[in-house]
Amino acid sequence: MSGASSVVGCRHSFRWCLSKGYWLGSQFPLLKDTHAGGHLWNDLTNWSGDPHLSPFHLAGYVAIGTGFWLIAAAWKRLHEAAQHDELATTGPYAWVRHPQYDGFLLIMIGFLLQWPTIPTLIMFPVLVYMYVRLARSEEREVAKEFGEQWDAYAARTPAFLPRHRGVRSTTPRPGPHVTSGQQRQPSRTAGSHHSLTGRSR
Repeated sequence: MSGASSVVGCRHSFRWCLSKGYWLGSQFPLLKDTHAGGHLWNDLTNWSGDPHLSPFHLAGYVAIGTGFWLIAAAWKRLHEAAQHDELATTGPYAWVRHPQYDGFLLIMIGFLLQWPTIPTLIMFPVLVYMYVRLARSEEREVAKEFGEQWDAYAARTPAFLPRHRGVRSTTPRPGPHVTSGQQRQPSRTAGSHHSLTGRSR
């Protein structure tokens, strides 16, 4: 593409962005055309104080910090599980079966609370769907390897949302079972790590 064509293309893109900006401004007159206006939730709730100290922004810090902590704690437990060739069931894994994915989702929620944009709001449910699919795929692999041990763990531990201590599920996650006398078949793929055992898969 020539230099002149690039300039023309940039002009068209800039005009398109301006036209969309004017349209959004006309549709949402509460949005401020200042730095503070980048905080969508503050504008919609008419927050007049420091945007970085609003309830939404502070809640975002909590969600992001908790997410990073959860990921770190989960990976520490996964490393221990990999060393002992066992299923991770303690630490964060005593609360939910996929704490590291919960951590990633909390971080995304934190950023959405602080700086939501149209693309990130659209992509968030897509990413949630992808994480759930990945988790289900990993669970099928682990069920093949750990059999009844996995069934017992899955029956008492929810996938993503911690349940009240007094509530126990008696229905195990459906998955392939390992019958007695059947040898375990570890599932490994170079270059990736299993989110439930910490080993390469």
